[in-house]
Amino acid sequence: MKQLLRITILLIGLIWILAWAAAGRFDDTPSAQDGSESPLPSGEITAPGERDSAKTLRVQIQGEVQEMDMGTYLLGVLRAEMPASFEEEALKAQAIAARTYTLYRIRGGGSANHLDADTCDDHTCCKAYINAEQAAANWGSMAVYYEEKLARAVSETDGEVILYDGAPILAVFFSSADGSTQGAGDVWMNDLPYLQKVDSPETEELVPNYYSVATFTAAEFKSLVLAAKPDADLSGSPEHWIKDIVRNDSDYVASVTVGGVKLRGNDLRTILSLRSPSFTVECKDNAFTFHVTGYGHGVGMSQYGANILAKQGLSAEEIVQHYFSNTTVGYYDG
Repeated sequence: MKQLLRITILLIGLIWILAWAAAGRFDDTPSAQDGSESPLPSGEITAPGERDSAKTLRVQIQGEVQEMDMGTYLLGVLRAEMPASFEEEALKAQAIAARTYTLYRIRGGGSANHLDADTCDDHTCCKAYINAEQAAANWGSMAVYYEEKLARAVSETDGEVILYDGAPILAVFFSSADGSTQGAGDVWMNDLPYLQKVDSPETEELVPNYYSVATFTAAEFKSLVLAAKPDADLSGSPEHWIKDIVRNDSDYVASVTVGGVKLRGNDLRTILSLRSPSFTVECKDNAFTFHVTGYGHGVGMSQYGANILAKQGLSAEEIVQHYFSNTTVGYYDG
């Protein structure tokens, strides 16, 4: 009995020592106030900026503004934006990208959609966000494991930001690519030196629903296009409605003419709710069939690509620097 008691006391002491050591490891990391320099896993030395716990955000959630620190916000974003089953280095890369995107938007003055908040939970405006209770309901028996996993992804990248010329970048991301990403200028108005075409390792075997098919009757297609582009001329035979498909060097549709109106490939993808602007189209029997590869606009970091690169041994910092050209990973004081 005495021997069992001694063993129990010894185990309790060991657990306390391990917990103290883990806490000490985080305490030793330089804070924003000490002015010291900290090497990041990528091997770069930069002056630390404001760490997550010191950065207070105003977040509009379901129409109401809440205050929380950056770490709490990023944890909610990770719950919503990337599968928790992904590799930890991919989750860390997602945390770095989401932190960077948020600081980029704040630096640019925020969004006109919510002037009294720094960010929101609408993925079409900012980033999706769900709380711990919602996530736990989705995860079921894996809830505790996944919550701890995502919390590590945030804490172990505390304060890390993707920088170009010393400032946070527009760190956009999407689900899966068609063998490569495409440049910002292929989708939006302006090109950016860090949002360029790069290779991405997705395959049909590694990405669920990598290929998809969407079919529209001529009447359905006409209704959707005219709702968005009322100047389009969709009279006559449907075989002549779509013309001049131009592909960029990433094999995404760069532009297409529909009813005489020239559109970007991503515009038509949005109008028809296609999964990606990487598509082919066939008109037959008074219907349009689109064969689509990947999911998302194709600019920036591919999430499934990041997960595959993590499985290949790349660190989070290496992953984001792969997808965001000519960047560094450091801290930001702005």
